[in-house]
Amino acid sequence: MSILTIKFGGTSVGSVDALKQAAAIVQDQIQKWKHVVVVVSAMNGITDALLTSARYAAGGDETVYRSTIDDIHRRHQETIRALLPKSEGRNNLETTINQFIQDLRTFCHSIHVMGEVTPRGTDSITSLGERMSARIFAALLESFGIPSIPVDATGLIVTDEHFMDAAPLMDLSRSRIQANLLPILEKGLTPVVTGFISATQKGITTTLGRGGSDYTSAILGACLDASEVWTYTDVDGVMTADPRLVPAARVVPALSYSEVAEMAYFGAKVLNPRTIRPIIERGIPLWVKNTFNPSHPGTRVSKDINSQPGKATAITTIRNLSIVNVEGRGMLGVPGIAARTFAAVAREGASVLMISQSSSEQSICFVIPTDSVPGVLRSIETEMALELIRRDIDRIWAQNDIEILTVIGAGMRETPGVSARIFGALGQAVINVIAIAQGSSEFSISMVLAAKDAARAVQAIHAEMVEKSPA
Repeated sequence: MSILTIKFGGTSVGSVDALKQAAAIVQDQIQKWKHVVVVVSAMNGITDALLTSARYAAGGDETVYRSTIDDIHRRHQETIRALLPKSEGRNNLETTINQFIQDLRTFCHSIHVMGEVTPRGTDSITSLGERMSARIFAALLESFGIPSIPVDATGLIVTDEHFMDAAPLMDLSRSRIQANLLPILEKGLTPVVTGFISATQKGITTTLGRGGSDYTSAILGACLDASEVWTYTDVDGVMTADPRLVPAARVVPALSYSEVAEMAYFGAKVLNPRTIRPIIERGIPLWVKNTFNPSHPGTRVSKDINSQPGKATAITTIRNLSIVNVEGRGMLGVPGIAARTFAAVAREGASVLMISQSSSEQSICFVIPTDSVPGVLRSIETEMALELIRRDIDRIWAQNDIEILTVIGAGMRETPGVSARIFGALGQAVINVIAIAQGSSEFSISMVLAAKDAARAVQAIHAEMVEKSPA
């Protein structure tokens, strides 16, 4: 069965014009595919507003939470009235949205009385954004002459009970998705499924965490054995660098699953590898496209791509970082220093993004978010108190205001001279590298730089590794 799964993000359903453009895209693709399944996020800003209403309700500020709910209601109401002419259908839709708003008021009143909001309660509240969005978009498709039906993913995707970041139970989800969506498709209807939300085996609403709507579309695509999954946003595709730093940045036409994983880990605002894992495991191609420029082909993400030897795919940065150094001549040959260091870091719950160690074993350095530094330093000092007294470790210190810059590309793999070109570009720009981490395959090369040098470094490497290569 030829199935296309399309996901529209918050900006793609965030205004009247955006919604009409998204509906036109669906209308166009229905002519080309046997079946289309649509996944929608909440209108941009709505999930944050829902969380705000809950937070202020828990804090006892009745005025703010009520006015926030009024704003949410007004935005949806104005959108409906701008999209659809007066009719019984519009009246029914407004009644449905009013009921969701009333549910929100009831939730927040309960939170206000109790003075707290639980993870389970948070999921119930944040689910309302997608529920309203799906009904509005389905009604819009109907007005375009596309028989459509809104579908809550709570009846499709089964998860564990880890609220606010639930993990799907794929076998159960596959059974439910096929049992519920295939009959809809066979009837010639286009289902509009709520992104982000799901439910436990007991039917309690959960959410899929960061990138939840991408996760929804990937789960549906995998469980329906879709031919392709498309995700629409407000950019033409994945870029070679942040265009705010590099005006010459361009869209990457094709990426491998591995490159996407590297880019996401090292700071690029692309798809979260966890959320697209279901289609990666089944080898289903994914396209990243622009709702507002639908003629642009976008970026294709798949298992295998034809990469140019020596070419970098993208340059990414992660900001607001610090490098922690553990130094001491007495560390030489002492077993367990590294293990104890990172055990101390783990006790603080800090995320280590990069590690480098001198071959002489006289120093270990690693990069963590700056806000984790005070606790991490205290934890290591406590762990190494005896070594500090004996002067086996001379000092434990941190350098702030640094960034990790990573050069990523399948075309770099096993290509001699890649490192020389990268560091040659940095040398020409008179930029110092503080630390380096590199895989043996040269699939990605990461380096630590002073934050003040990072933008120039991205520009220099992009000019050498991307702009000198054919598009």
